[in-house]
Amino acid sequence: MIPAHRQLGSRVRLEWGPVGATALAPDADVAVVVDVLSFTTTLTVAAEGGTVVHPLPWQDERAAAYAAAHDAVLAVGRSSAAAGAGPGEVSLAPATVRAAQRRPGGLPRLVLPSPNGSAISAALAGAGVRVLGASLRNASAVGRRLAALGRDARLLVVPAGERWPDGSLRPAVEDLWGAGAVLAALVDAGGAGGADGAGLGPEARAAEAAWRAVAGRLPAELAACASGQELVQAGYADDVAVAAEVDASDVVPVLEDGAFRPA
Repeated sequence: MIPAHRQLGSRVRLEWGPVGATALAPDADVAVVVDVLSFTTTLTVAAEGGTVVHPLPWQDERAAAYAAAHDAVLAVGRSSAAAGAGPGEVSLAPATVRAAQRRPGGLPRLVLPSPNGSAISAALAGAGVRVLGASLRNASAVGRRLAALGRDARLLVVPAGERWPDGSLRPAVEDLWGAGAVLAALVDAGGAGGADGAGLGPEARAAEAAWRAVAGRLPAELAACASGQELVQAGYADDVAVAAEVDASDVVPVLEDGAFRPA
């Protein structure tokens, strides 16, 4: 890797997707994964209700075996749940998690496969980095948590992005906004080297600026962006609305021993 791409001149760095996360992980103490539509939004909803979430990068027979071994519910694809593949099934749609938590017995443990947020989280943890999950719903809480670590902590923020049909990264503006919301909260809490965010690298500063530019009209912009329109047109406008609940949660999911737990 080209050394400059590691952004080592900055304490607070930002890089996209699974490849970027893996490349910058060796120089990070704590990483924040942002996958607004919808892994980390669903993660925050689950954490609020006390559900332990196991992120997996794949959804095949291995996922089913993993869920069985951990006495956990395995989330199905959003379209499978919508088609009624099984009563009360849970998917990446946050409403399905809320419904499961209200049923008798609740939802103690959930295996949540995702090729983006889950895969990145697992890869970062495998590299020995402490991983936090952030969405627009808990961005300020995560930013304050990062500020509390002090100015010696090396921080990495990873907007997950989406995938084009060929599997390549599609940078997703909603994840840029989510990452920026975390970074803005970090700066506002004085945890980025002062009110001017001096500890942020240029990539992180760009995300912060993108968030501040859109914060006042976030719900409309989220529904209008490409990923938001994809869900709205597929009948999942409610998922977009939940993702737009800015700072509705103070819960910070932390990945430990293979599972996210509220902290």
